[in-house]
Amino acid sequence: MSSENKFDVIVIGGGPGGYVAAIRCAQLGLKTACVDEFTGKDNKASLGGTCLNVGCIPSKALLESSHHYEHLSHGLETHGIKVSGVKIDVAAMIKNKDDVVSRLTGGISGLFKANKITSFHGRGKLLAGKNVEITSQAGDVSSISANSIILAAGSRPIDIPSAPVDNKNIVDSTGALNFDKTPKTLGVIGAGVIGLELGSVWNRLGSEVLLLEAQDTFLPAVDTKIAAEAKRQFKKQGLDIKMSARVTKAVTKGKKVVVEYEDASGSHSIELDKLIVSVGRRPNTDNLFAPEAPVDLDERGFVEVDEIWQTNQPSVYAIGDLIRGPMLAHKASEEGVAVAEVIYGEEPEINYEVIPSVIYTSPEIASVGQTEQHLKSSGEKIKVGTFPFAASGRAQALGDTTGMVKVIASADTDQILGVHIIGPQASELIAEAVLAMEYSASAEDLALTIHAHPTLSEALREAALAVDNKAIHIPNKK
Repeated sequence: MSSENKFDVIVIGGGPGGYVAAIRCAQLGLKTACVDEFTGKDNKASLGGTCLNVGCIPSKALLESSHHYEHLSHGLETHGIKVSGVKIDVAAMIKNKDDVVSRLTGGISGLFKANKITSFHGRGKLLAGKNVEITSQAGDVSSISANSIILAAGSRPIDIPSAPVDNKNIVDSTGALNFDKTPKTLGVIGAGVIGLELGSVWNRLGSEVLLLEAQDTFLPAVDTKIAAEAKRQFKKQGLDIKMSARVTKAVTKGKKVVVEYEDASGSHSIELDKLIVSVGRRPNTDNLFAPEAPVDLDERGFVEVDEIWQTNQPSVYAIGDLIRGPMLAHKASEEGVAVAEVIYGEEPEINYEVIPSVIYTSPEIASVGQTEQHLKSSGEKIKVGTFPFAASGRAQALGDTTGMVKVIASADTDQILGVHIIGPQASELIAEAVLAMEYSASAEDLALTIHAHPTLSEALREAALAVDNKAIHIPNKK
């Protein structure tokens, strides 16, 4: 193999884990290649993986557009601003979303050039001897090799037999980002993070939205009090959320979708304009490695790795959605940096106990650490403080007082064990809690930290004060 096809590191996958890993490897002086198969709407290579192309970024662009529309339509009267004749241009919204994606994916290409990373457009497959086979869109096959390989192929939506995606009336999360008009009636199978976010977008744009969730608990991974408030707010917005609802059949009939489902009250049939299938994601391990280079998988199809993210194949690593832990872009990126440093000979660490998670609905939901129900079930002695945004001066001025901040601390040591927020800008507020927990801060540490007034972040301090019944702007527990 020629020297131009020999690298120190090859990364398979150009998403938030893969492209970040490639950049960090190059920063450390390693000759790096990245193999990625994603193709954009223009039929050209588009780095950034699911997150930048059809996930995190485009969905947030549409969420923001729908929020602006709703705010203009309903949210300005109390501020003395009257607007009439507000109209939706879905095509323009989609174009804006695509433009945002194009700028960011183009930015990654620029970073690759700046860091002298060699980019290959095609499907990467691990072969024996740390060789990687690349199959182009046209079917041409070539190969490259490296001393170390990083598997970062990401994940894809889970398909369910009862509702086969046809990319017309029955779509997955990608298709839901490209509707050409607002459907009058929209069904969503799955009331998890992605289902709620997509349902919220089209609900704000005028769709009647029905969410069918097979589980009997709403947002089971979220703190119970926060989840209850979220469900109340979503129903208030008009989202029809049905729990313990199992879809048995979904078929396209003409321009409609007929969905049959069962719940505690019996069997039901409903006709919808569009149906989104959003029941989770699975790792992209199919055809990722050849039989002569087998990589061990667990019972759920995730790649098994050790404490330095190495697979059973020496010098072959795996990160992001391919391995254990939450399927989050920022988790994948952090692992990408860590593995690059492992390959370079360093000993990085990741604190998996303080990875924040966010649901970008309105209100936003953000959390880090443990939930109250988990801590109680494990026998941990805790103390809890909450503070409602209704008592926040800044939230009142914004006209957005929904939700609260909840701080959970150890009853013995006062160390913060979890922070949970539902309300305005929760996605931004959670960063302070993450930093506090990374440094093993106590509730008292947060309570003694001076926050600017008036700000939404004061609610976090007040919740920390409330842990010990010292909150200033709400009555404390007796």
